[in-house]
Amino acid sequence: MGIFERYLSLWVGLCILAGLLLGNLAPEVFQAIAGLEVAHVNLPVAIFIWLMIYPMMVQVDFSSIRHVGDKPKGLALTLVVNWLIKPFTMAALGWLFFRVIFADLVDPQTAQEYIAGMILLGVAPCTAMVFVWSQLTRGDANYTLVQVSVNDVIMIFAFAPIAALLLGVSDITVPWDTLLLSVVLYVLLPLIAGVLTRRALDSANDHSRLNAFLAKVKPLSIGGLLATVVLLFGFQAQTIIENPLAIVLIAIPLLIQTYGIFAISYAAARSMQLPHNIAAPACMIGTSNFFELAVAVAISLFGLHSGAALATVVGVLVEVPVMLSLVAFANRTRHWFRENEESYEH
Repeated sequence: MGIFERYLSLWVGLCILAGLLLGNLAPEVFQAIAGLEVAHVNLPVAIFIWLMIYPMMVQVDFSSIRHVGDKPKGLALTLVVNWLIKPFTMAALGWLFFRVIFADLVDPQTAQEYIAGMILLGVAPCTAMVFVWSQLTRGDANYTLVQVSVNDVIMIFAFAPIAALLLGVSDITVPWDTLLLSVVLYVLLPLIAGVLTRRALDSANDHSRLNAFLAKVKPLSIGGLLATVVLLFGFQAQTIIENPLAIVLIAIPLLIQTYGIFAISYAAARSMQLPHNIAAPACMIGTSNFFELAVAVAISLFGLHSGAALATVVGVLVEVPVMLSLVAFANRTRHWFRENEESYEH
């Protein structure tokens, strides 16, 4: 893990402070940026998010999907957690905290938007940082690639229906055209661009040109994330300054969700007798979120100044330190699992 990934929470925290400062010093600048929209999509934010997502998609090798049947248990665990458990527990926690526990602290409209942001986080399984978590737990890199590739294919078809279902259950009006546009813009098109780029760069299948390209665009990806955080907190600056408690209130259910999902996944992996190099990455995939997608969709659906957008950005702030703590736990409990199986090549 490079210095940017290792200290990502620090960079995000500094960008939050920068956004808050600039948003209060020059609110007219952020108002002008907020007005640059086409079909409910803010163009500057869309560009920055594409800079985040595109390099991640180039890493995904869809030819690895042919190995889905080689070790089905780990893949089954990831898919069940990502698509049958995690979105629904996130929605339930959002409802519990913002409709019941924190009901007196947040007005109903804002609470509804916080719930929406949490739901969007819960429906978006992680794509890129999983490779980092897998490496840190000495996971089977090729198997992790299979899991991520399968999840990305499923996400094309499942993200919009599940998000719409849970948003509807939470009594939030779902603009289907905007939701579908977001999936096309932030999932389908980056996937296609990633596949075409990978095919062009890796025709010899030696990964040399591909790895060189990824090394060059990686800073752009991190820069896109940090620029998006500055913009989002700049847009929300006055609201947050007036109510800093909002960050804490959103973080509490997100922390419970993250640790809870990992506990469920890790217990299931142990009961399934998975080897550690399959179990640890599978649990990391099920626990972490594709927060870039969640941020983009929240902005498209609810607006730059919405509580939903704020909730997804808090997800960025929470995720990295929490996932690093889970990596440390997984490494300390390696002896709970049987010996690693030999990795396969794809």
